Amino acid sequence: MLTVTSRWLTYFTAILYAVLGAFLFFLPEQLAPVFAWKVTAFMTMTIGAWCLGNAWLAWISARRWEWRLVYSALIYLWLFGIFESGVVIAFRAKLQLVHPIAWLYLAALTVNVLTALLGFFDWLRLRPAREKFGLQFGNAQLPYIVAFIVFVGFLALYGLFAPVGAPGTNGGIFPEVMSPFTLRSFAVFYLALAIAVGVFLWDRNLDAILHHSLASYGLVVIITLAAFAYLRLFDFAARPGGLLYFGAYLAVGIPLFFVFRKHGTGKAEKVP
Repeated sequence: MLTVTSRWLTYFTAILYAVLGAFLFFLPEQLAPVFAWKVTAFMTMTIGAWCLGNAWLAWISARRWEWRLVYSALIYLWLFGIFESGVVIAFRAKLQLVHPIAWLYLAALTVNVLTALLGFFDWLRLRPAREKFGLQFGNAQLPYIVAFIVFVGFLALYGLFAPVGAPGTNGGIFPEVMSPFTLRSFAVFYLALAIAVGVFLWDRNLDAILHHSLASYGLVVIITLAAFAYLRLFDFAARPGGLLYFGAYLAVGIPLFFVFRKHGTGKAEKVP
């Protein structure tokens, strides 16, 4: 398993994201004008939802801290910090670092990247073996994983390369027009999600994917709550693409609830 230092850095990342996410999620109208770049209140609440979801994912993974169980969730967390930091660097000319909330966002990303670098260094040094343990999921579940990777990966690549004003970026799916900074930030969030789930194309362990699903469940639930909070912005008749935004999260979140009831949340036995 990774070192104790990596574990405590993961806890610290969780705490920073929890504090940042709480401010952004519960005070979006007040903090949108002073955030790190130009965003709307709904975008601010959605970014807050990412942070709260990341806080839960980091915390539950650090609690369990068994590589064979939590590694895919850690891959997502590490990639999120690195990718979002890359977007910040690319759009550094657009940063507005006046309010403490902007600096808190940068601090959370910085600690996230440090956690990723140390975790990756630990992995290179320790090379924990990928173990088979417990039950394996079968071929019947594989199409759902492939569908998730293809759909979320498409959103990521489209958001990375589509110009502002392209179909879907001008209020067609997300109900507000995104700046290039925001569009790329959304895109790399989806990219991290898709890559992390990609490991289950060859790792068929049921406990590992259940943990990943539980760790990611906060993202699904809290982002959906943010969308419901700003439901007034969606015009499903004029812009039916908004149904995709809701439908994607509900299509993942609702079935997972029943999966957890049937199979549990993937807490494996500790290695002796």
